[in-house]
Amino acid sequence: MGLSMSPIIVALDYPTKQAALHMAKQLDPQICRVKVGKELFTACGPAIVEALQKEGFDVFLDLKFHDIPTTTAKAVNAAAQLGVWMVNIHASGGQRMLAACRDAIEKCRHKPLLIAVTVLTSMDSSDFKTLGHTISPEEYALALARLSYKCGVDGVVCSAFEATDIKNHTCKDFLTVTPGIRLKENHSDDQRRIMTPAEAAKNNADYLVIGRPVTQAKSPSVVIQDIVRDLSSF
Repeated sequence: MGLSMSPIIVALDYPTKQAALHMAKQLDPQICRVKVGKELFTACGPAIVEALQKEGFDVFLDLKFHDIPTTTAKAVNAAAQLGVWMVNIHASGGQRMLAACRDAIEKCRHKPLLIAVTVLTSMDSSDFKTLGHTISPEEYALALARLSYKCGVDGVVCSAFEATDIKNHTCKDFLTVTPGIRLKENHSDDQRRIMTPAEAAKNNADYLVIGRPVTQAKSPSVVIQDIVRDLSSF
């Protein structure tokens, strides 16, 4: 499975550039991409993105931008200038913010995939009740996905449980990026709405964000190869 077909994104959730690159060197950029989140980017800045790109990796910049439309659009533009493969924003920022970010991407020479975050996979129905929501996380995720699709966003971050329903209400090419991926032998940690890679693929997840099951393994590259092998039948 070459990179063009690989759905695997490894979450490099580390506090230092050294630790992140140490893990990256154990991975094959031909069969996985990598995700840089808030902790790593705050600690290292754009230098970590550039270092990972030099190692041959496509980078998903997972900073979940959420602010007024102009500010968020400028942040997305800055991410595009870094040459990242994918960048995300919060769908709950609303229609004007989503549209402004889409417009910002279209004006860039390099156009990363623009993905909108729906509902965090650490949240369940009980969490929603404490926020005053009267609908389920799944219903809210679908509503945000439909809004994102309407605004021309490339796809959404969602639970694998919602991926099929979201595609049914948008289109098959609307991308679903799914965190909360765990192997059968892993504990769920702080993720609640979780699936195995094979389950997520069956449920129409386009990209699988996998962190600890890979990065805490004795042989990360072997784990990824095993996942690729399991997914090869889909």
